[in-house]
Amino acid sequence: MLLTVFLFFLSAFAIYIACEFFVNGVEWVGCRLNLGATAVGTVLAAFGTALPESAVTFVAVVFGDTPEQKDIGVGAALGGPLVLATLAYAVVGIMLWRQHRAGQHCKIDVGQERLARDQAWFMVIFVVKIGLGLVVFAWKPWLGFLFLLVYGYYVKRELSTDEGSMVMEELEPLKLRRSNPSMFWAVLQTVLALLAIAVASHIFVRQIESIGTWVGIAPHIAALLLAPVATELPEIMNAIIWTRQGKARLALANISGSMMIQATIPSAMAIFMTPWILDTPLLVAGGLTLLSIGVLWLLFRRGAMRVPMLAGVSGFYLVFAGFVGLYFVR
Repeated sequence: MLLTVFLFFLSAFAIYIACEFFVNGVEWVGCRLNLGATAVGTVLAAFGTALPESAVTFVAVVFGDTPEQKDIGVGAALGGPLVLATLAYAVVGIMLWRQHRAGQHCKIDVGQERLARDQAWFMVIFVVKIGLGLVVFAWKPWLGFLFLLVYGYYVKRELSTDEGSMVMEELEPLKLRRSNPSMFWAVLQTVLALLAIAVASHIFVRQIESIGTWVGIAPHIAALLLAPVATELPEIMNAIIWTRQGKARLALANISGSMMIQATIPSAMAIFMTPWILDTPLLVAGGLTLLSIGVLWLLFRRGAMRVPMLAGVSGFYLVFAGFVGLYFVR
């Protein structure tokens, strides 16, 4: 057990360090591609950090031999968005709150109208996704292509409506090559960091499972509560790093972009390969996700989002944790 605890903290630390290299590298890639900060967060960074949870869904639904194994993929497709819509956004709020208490500027001035539009997109897709989990019909798997097309359109829209490109002078020096790095060095650092994140995330998930078994948490509870947190850890680490650097705009864009990926690509894979019928815990997870996003959308749309409110959305995850505990223990 000591080895498990040691690997748990070591892998978490490794993810954080790898994310430091990743966010630094992806900013330089975005700069070389003449992309703005929002597109870097919603497209480049989101695609990279969404790989672990997408891989969980892919492996479970494609290579799973039993319905129970395939259900893990369905759970990942629902659990990931819940974590992002609650804990990931709350992390940004908590970091900003700490900066405010330290006497630093704390106003959320990161383009709330654009963030509201992202939440609206997600809500529409997610409602369709949950609705499909309530009905049975023969051609349901073909609707998986619709989710892929929607994500492709979202990326096109993000790139076409992005603001001016990132300014090189505002970036920290590339860690692998500090003097005038080329695209090659920026991509190399980003890819190496992603590989490190993938390996460390895999180790972290395994330790989560072992710790859950050791303390007596049933496997299905660990799958619904702990595994999604583990697979979304790169986004959470990115949020901490970018907010600490005063780049809350990038942190929030990374979360909203990751949510769009979670709402489409893993869902498409699960719809292709499973009946996509949602049980009670998954429906509750979906409902709480929509409630959290609905609150975020309303506040962003009005330009009324404040730091305590952003931190407070973590309460929806706590409600889900309480529900899962009562549901499986009864």
